[in-house]
Formats: sequence, structure tokens, C-alpha cells
Amino acid sequence: MTTPALLPLSGRRLPPLNLGASAFPHHRATLRLSEKFILLLILSAFITLCFGAFFFLPDSSKHKRFDLGLEDVLIPHVDTSKGGKNLGGFLIHGQGHDEHRHREEEERLRNKIRADHEKALEEAKEKLKKSRDEIQAEIQTEKNKVVQELKKKDSKPLPPVPLPNLIGINSGEPADPDIQEKRKKVKEMMKHAWDNYRQYGWGHNELKPIARKGHSTNIFGNSQMGATIVDALDTLYIMGLHDEFREGQEWIDKNLDFSVNSEVSVFEVNIRFIGGLLAAYYLSGQEVFKIKAVQLAGKLLPAFNTPTGIPWAMVNLKSGVGRNWGWASAGSSILAEFGTLHMEFVHLSYLTGDPVYYNKVMHIRKLLQKMDRPNGLYPNYLNPRTGRWGQHHTSVGGLGDSFYEYLLKAWLMSDKMDTEARKMYDDAIEAIEKHLIRKSNGGLTFIGEWKNGHLERKMGHLTCFAGGMFALGADGSRDDKAGHYLQLGAEIAHTCHESYDRTTLKLGPEAFKFDGGVEAVAVRQNEKYYILRPEVIETYWYMWRFTHDPKYRQWGWEAAQAIDKYCRVSGGFSGVKDVYSSSPTYDDVQQSFFLAETLKYLYLLFSNDDLLPLDNWVFNTEAHPLPVLHLANTTLSGNPAYR
Repeated sequence: MTTPALLPLSGRRLPPLNLGASAFPHHRATLRLSEKFILLLILSAFITLCFGAFFFLPDSSKHKRFDLGLEDVLIPHVDTSKGGKNLGGFLIHGQGHDEHRHREEEERLRNKIRADHEKALEEAKEKLKKSRDEIQAEIQTEKNKVVQELKKKDSKPLPPVPLPNLIGINSGEPADPDIQEKRKKVKEMMKHAWDNYRQYGWGHNELKPIARKGHSTNIFGNSQMGATIVDALDTLYIMGLHDEFREGQEWIDKNLDFSVNSEVSVFEVNIRFIGGLLAAYYLSGQEVFKIKAVQLAGKLLPAFNTPTGIPWAMVNLKSGVGRNWGWASAGSSILAEFGTLHMEFVHLSYLTGDPVYYNKVMHIRKLLQKMDRPNGLYPNYLNPRTGRWGQHHTSVGGLGDSFYEYLLKAWLMSDKMDTEARKMYDDAIEAIEKHLIRKSNGGLTFIGEWKNGHLERKMGHLTCFAGGMFALGADGSRDDKAGHYLQLGAEIAHTCHESYDRTTLKLGPEAFKFDGGVEAVAVRQNEKYYILRPEVIETYWYMWRFTHDPKYRQWGWEAAQAIDKYCRVSGGFSGVKDVYSSSPTYDDVQQSFFLAETLKYLYLLFSNDDLLPLDNWVFNTEAHPLPVLHLANTTLSGNPAYR
């Protein structure tokens, strides 16, 4: 579930410093020197260096040599005229011999400099005969050689690790012909989204389906890292779209490069890229995905270099320099960002045998356990320099959501051995139920947001994931409250369905209120948009898995039809700006999470339970399935909770 701060709030970032033509008006032309002129400057410097060395080389014979006091050594001379047996005297081997040797050395060095000088002049003449394009091609060739050498250094082999027992990675074909048809329709929608991205946005992070070109946001920096490719891989695989999967794999193998000067969101890159690559590896067994995931993880580690070990929100993949979003409570890190690393980092330690990833996320957990929590709630902001909470704003939606999800899923992924994570989850949910969950006048259960001691009666689309989370965590809950939490999940699912059903397009708004007579309806214009989000469909799927109530498939089909009717365009799928308008305008973005999450959850909703069974797989917050680990594995034995 993508934190809204990273999408709609991205515009709050400080504008970049303008260093364009207006900053240096008189020097712009000087920056446009041709490659030939630059080459001449370099060669001129080299020739000057050569002449300097030739004319100003010090006379070494005038300098005192390092010696052992043996300048004048008497060497016996054999008088061969007398049979070579008698000593005819001594030869003096000393300064005269050394001076002769040094003169020879100087002459040899001068000759070498002359030869190098002549060779450089000849090379310069040859270079100047070449066209601009030929020179650029040579420069690019040299760059490519350097990049390949760096890649070879990064691609050190990883230790062989036994794969967990992988169950249910394909099929799931339903017996009911009607459900089969719905499943086929979802697959066709995926094919439409992928094929258009392949045609118009290939290699870019996302697609503008109306403009038919690539798209990116500041969460990916200024780099084109093929986010849609990585995010969509596991969906393609479980749908049996293997030709498309191989296309994606080939692009990743040849083009996915993390040694770029680009500032990215640690959270988004972790859930989309590392999560997507790990899932693709587990499903397909192709080593390239594991290798790329580990390479990228190494680039994220510098983000943890803070006084507290709480990572920065952003890190430059090349320099390792980190910082936080400018708008986030006086430079704070965000709970849903630093708290949504555990699943991926535990798997990285499992696959590499290197505990560094595991230790980073366990350090975050230990720090949080020591902190006071107002009313038992976790505020959304924590300062990574001071280790203190920022403003007391608590949300199960954006800024908080996936932190709670990962506490539960850490327990599930450990084969229910990580009881420490389960306790933290149970404590947090009890506080959330006490302070944030309410019933509206119309009987709709909703989860509000706590802001400085006041409950705001508003719920975001992102918060709708919580219905599925409550159902997923029902088994194993305290005081035999499994039935209670399953019912709570059902009530949240119903509320979120109402938010869809009360719109013109039958698609849910970004946020909706429960004030006075207004219930489950967006009030502000800037909250009426739908950007292909998955959270409501995610909850339908979990509720279907745990109850098999047919209404969840019906609700999911309603959403699928609405997406296909109002969001589908000839170049892919686009978000819409107003779900209450009968003729909405498009936002012209096909989000990568639409392929990773929305379409995957719809496909699973119309599949049998033996496709990715929940006893064997745990989905990260971007819907990338990771296998349950039996954590007797020695690389993770440092935590008593796992023993």
C-alpha cells in the first residue's frame, strides 16, 4: 500500500536549486565545447608535461645516493697474463662507474619521453581526423567497459541456500465456468496493461497511457529503473503469462542498474523492487532476481547511517547520502516507511547468510519497544537524530498502515515463532480498537485518525487494507477473540464497499468522511480521485479466503467491471480525478502497483485457494508473495524470539 505522502504529497518537496542559464548567463556558451576541442586541451596538457619532464628532469648524478658506504670498493683483478692465478692488483669500482651508469639511465629516459611524445602526437592527429560521432562512440565504448567492470565486481556469487518448500505457485483453476470467465477477464486486463507499457513505456518506471509515453515520480528519483517490469513479474508468472515474464527477466538482466546518481525512496524501492525481485526469484528459481535484489539492498544500507539507526526516507543510490522528506514533521522519518522493511530484509539475510539486513530491522524493533507510546498508539513520525516522536498523529492509513501489517506478517513469515512481533501487533491493535475504531450513526464501522488528542472521523482508501489484516490476524489472537477480529474485518470490508457503492463510477474515493449526515463519501475535491488502488480488493480477497462468502467475489467483480469501464483507455489503464462525475477526467498514469497488486488480488479472488495458499506464503505490502521461513536457520538465530 503506497503511502499517500509519496504520491499526492510529493509536490510538497522543496523545489530544486535553479542552476540553469539564468544562474550563469555569461558562461552558458563556454559549457558547449566540442569533444575535439576538449581532446586538444587534454593533449596539450600532456605534451606540456612531456616537455617539462624532458627539460627539467633533475640531474640525478648531482644528488647524494642512498648507499651503504661502499662507493669505493676494491675489487681484485686477475692478471691473466700469468696463467690467471696470480693477483696482478685491484680495480677501483666507485664513483666513475656510477656516473657512467646514471648518464646511460638519463639518456634511456629521454629517449622514452621522446618516443611517448611522438606517439601522443600521432594519436592526436588520428583522433582529429575522426568525426564527432566517431569520437562520441569511442567515449561511450570506454564508459561501457567501466560499467561492465563494476558489474563484475558487484556480481560476486551468493552462497547456495535451500529453497523453502514452495507450494501452489501455479494453476488455481476454478471449476465453476462463471468464475473461470471472470478470471480470464482479469488476465486479459493484465495483458492490456502490460502490452501497452511494453509498447509505449518500456524501461520507464510507469506509463502515461493517454500520452502513450513513459512516466515517473520523485519516489524513483530521476532514474528509469523499469519499476513496472519489476512490480509486475510475479503477477505475470502466476497468471501463466510466461513469454511476458521472460521479456521482463531479459530486461532486468541486461538493463537494471543500481549504480546511478539518483535519490530514491527507501520504502518504495524496498517494497516494489526488493520485494518484487525476491518474489520473482522464489517463483521462478532464476538466480538473476536474487542477485539483483542483493545488489540493490546493499545500495539501501547507507540510509541506516543515522544517530539512532532509524533510516532516512531517501537515499542516493550512488553516493549513499540520505535525507528525509521536507514536509515530514521537522525532519522526521515515517512509521510506515522505516517499519515496512522487516519481511524483505529477513529474506535477504536468509538468502545471503549475512545477518546485516536482519540486524538493521531488529534494531528498529528494539528501539520502538523501549519508547513510550501515547495511549498505547504509535505516532507516525520519529526523528532519526534524536530518537523522539514527532507530532502525535496516529493513522492506520497513510503514514502508519504497513507498520502494523508487517508486525503481523513477521510472525506469520516466521512460521509463528516470532512471538515478540505478535505481541507488538496485539498490543497495537488493542490500542487502535480503543481509540480509533468507531461506528457511524448509520452503523458503519470505520477507523479514524488520531491528531493531537482528537479523533478525526475520516478514513482513507489506504486504510481499507485493515479489513484483510484483521481477518489474517484473527487466528492466534488473544483471549480467543478470533471470531471478533474476523467480524471486525467483515465490518471494515462492508464500509469500504459502501464507499465504492455510493459513487457514480462505483469506484472508491481517496478518502471519505463520517460527519453528520455524510457517511462513506468524499467531501473535498482533492479526495475524490481513484488512482487504481488495490486496498479494498485486497480486503475482499482475504475475506473470501477466510469465509468463502460469495458476496466478496461479487463485490470484487463489481470493482473489476468499473475499472474496465471507466479506467481503461486504448493505451492502458488510467486513474480518474472524480469518482462522483459521470464524465470524469483521467490523471493519465498507469501505476505500477495496479499490475502488482490490484490485478493480482482480483485474479486470486477468482482462483482456487491452492494458488499461493496462506499457510505457505505471506504477501508483502506490494502484494509480492514471500514463502514462510522455518527460522531455525542459523543466520537468524541471534533473536531469542526465534529460538
